[in-house]
Amino acid sequence: MKKLLSSGAFLVLVMYLTSSCHNIDVPVNTELTPDIFPQNTSQFIQASGPPYAALRGNYAIDYWMIQSLSTDEAIMPARGGNWFDNQNYSMMHYHSWTPDHGWTNANWNWLSTVIGTTNQALSILGQTIPATVTTKATNLAELKMVRALAYFMMMDLYGNVPIDTTYGDFKPRANVPRAQVFSFIEKEVKAALPNLSKVTGQATYGRATQYMAHALLAKMYLNAEYYTGTERYNDAVVACDNVISSGAYALEPRASYLQMFYPNNGPQMKEFIFAIPYDPAAASLPGTNSNMYHGRYDLARSLRAKFGLPFTPSAPRSTLPEFYAHFNDENDIRNKQWLTGLQFMNDGTTPVTVKTTKKGYDQFYTGADGGAAFTYQVELTPKIILRQDVATFDVGNDEIGWNMGFRNIKFYPDATSTSRNQNNDIPVFRYSDIILMKAEAILRGGTATQGQTALSLVNQLRAVRTTSPALASVNLEDIYAERSREFAWEAWHRNDMIRFGKYEGSWGFKTNEDTYRRIFPIPTSALTVNPALKQNPGY
Repeated sequence: MKKLLSSGAFLVLVMYLTSSCHNIDVPVNTELTPDIFPQNTSQFIQASGPPYAALRGNYAIDYWMIQSLSTDEAIMPARGGNWFDNQNYSMMHYHSWTPDHGWTNANWNWLSTVIGTTNQALSILGQTIPATVTTKATNLAELKMVRALAYFMMMDLYGNVPIDTTYGDFKPRANVPRAQVFSFIEKEVKAALPNLSKVTGQATYGRATQYMAHALLAKMYLNAEYYTGTERYNDAVVACDNVISSGAYALEPRASYLQMFYPNNGPQMKEFIFAIPYDPAAASLPGTNSNMYHGRYDLARSLRAKFGLPFTPSAPRSTLPEFYAHFNDENDIRNKQWLTGLQFMNDGTTPVTVKTTKKGYDQFYTGADGGAAFTYQVELTPKIILRQDVATFDVGNDEIGWNMGFRNIKFYPDATSTSRNQNNDIPVFRYSDIILMKAEAILRGGTATQGQTALSLVNQLRAVRTTSPALASVNLEDIYAERSREFAWEAWHRNDMIRFGKYEGSWGFKTNEDTYRRIFPIPTSALTVNPALKQNPGY
């Protein structure tokens, strides 16, 4: 980076791309000359950074919230009014969101920014590049994969969205049917594939490769029947085989499963096909919004000392009993991603205690000595009870309320950071997903290949996750439960619930069965700016 930015002319280009990436409706008004363009491969890669920065921006918070809080995986109730946030979180739980809902707007704006930023980068960097940049085709293909991934997320969330690949063309564009968006993404990925790198590890970490493209196609084909009305399970098997046959990835053994998600994770992880790197230092760079706050949201307030954090966790987020029920094998290493029950310091014997008052512990305490000192051992309880106010989704602003819900620490809290931001990279596609997608595709009618069956694939994964005996048979419910255990907190559960027909079920306090809520509404702000858009059915 220091070498790269030593060139004043090149610095102008990088700063221009970075500063304008959130203003995608403004035409490019700059003179671009050959001496401003990247002069070599490493500079070209660096100049390709703004689309990746935009992708990183809202993935860990906004995207996670909309994908997970709308399922039985996670819940964020208010505590004495804290975290009510104009019903942002209760609407996600009850499936009562509107076109003006905060996370619905945030994700539309974020993904539109990723797409617009990539269109801009492709427009600028796609111009005449010196012959010394031998990887121009590869780098441009990578950028198109960033755009394809953003379109996939947008299609998954909103269904019918506008397609725009031209920077500087500002005419309103109508949203097109989801099946057409699917075909566009598929075509883009297939066109990019031949130019993408097969190199894995440090050299391409956090960038799109051929295997990332195959993983995206596998995800699309597995969901094709829902997205388009036409099943593509054989295509899903082929896409998975393209990753499996490469030999480039392997399942992490049981001993290192948890380490995959630690703050020091990165290109050394055997399963990461495509991951989004996070660094607290990058969160403060101009034009970025790359916060990664899992520890802030997921830890109980009383656990700051246990994890050695420089801040007190905000503590609003937990799972629900319905989701935690999938973790029913005492021999499974994945159980250790949860904090449950009585809490102890890391020595395993010293209780985590809190000094408060009787009224501070239980706000509904009616004794005359409510102000008396009270010390208790922290115990995280499984159920969420709206004991203060059902209407405002509130469990109460006392120790009992703040300790409700089992907490996930898969993305282990980062004690090395001096802020609330963490160093944990977030995988988007992992090799275990390839294994389970292939197993599911076969169970749904795809042809088994390479001597692998759905049962052998599931047992292959379980062999490195649990010491319990291998399964004797496997069905779709087994696949769903296995995916819940494997990908908890990785923003895939909504996608899974919809595909398995469970999104209209009841969990927590949610009873809404409206099928139109499988996609979110087009935000009111987007409809105002672009009159060519049409609102999704039901909204």
